[in-house]
Amino acid sequence: MRSKRDDLVDTALRLFYTQGFNATGIDKILAESGVAKMTMYKHFKSKDELILAALQRRDEQFREWLAGEMTKASDHPREQLLAMFDALEQWFRGRAFKGLGFAGCAFINASGEFSQSDHPAHRLAAEHKQSVLDYIAGLCADAGARDPVTLAEQLALLKEGAIVTAQVRGLPDAAQTAKSIAKGLLDAALPA
Repeated sequence: MRSKRDDLVDTALRLFYTQGFNATGIDKILAESGVAKMTMYKHFKSKDELILAALQRRDEQFREWLAGEMTKASDHPREQLLAMFDALEQWFRGRAFKGLGFAGCAFINASGEFSQSDHPAHRLAAEHKQSVLDYIAGLCADAGARDPVTLAEQLALLKEGAIVTAQVRGLPDAAQTAKSIAKGLLDAALPA
């Protein structure tokens, strides 16, 4: 059974993701979640705490989804790295997360709205990106890359560029463009 806290966090995540963190008021979150204000303040002392909980939920969802899609595609790390871009395309086309569609990256959005690097939401966004990078670096090492950290940074940069291009320019095909560049990087960095 879902808790009121879960309803609140999920509703907040959806609204923050689609309408913005600063633009979304607590009253709207409460109205759409059906949670009373007193219940919200029992779980969260402030809107900032709710923002962090929503970002933590998104971090778990996104990383679990991405790793699952990559693992499902192949047992081989090189193919899993390429599958990341196929998964991104599904996300860009609104086929990845039920009810959320695609409104860019919640963490890129959060770091833009909370641009001070010491803001907790900005720090959480940076931690998310580092966790994804670490996962990619592990796959690069498993694939036999001579310099897995550099290769992971290159692939992560392609991933981030595809996300921004898909959001800003409305081009879901950006994922396949990034995949084609990634193939070249993998060919150059991995043993034949």
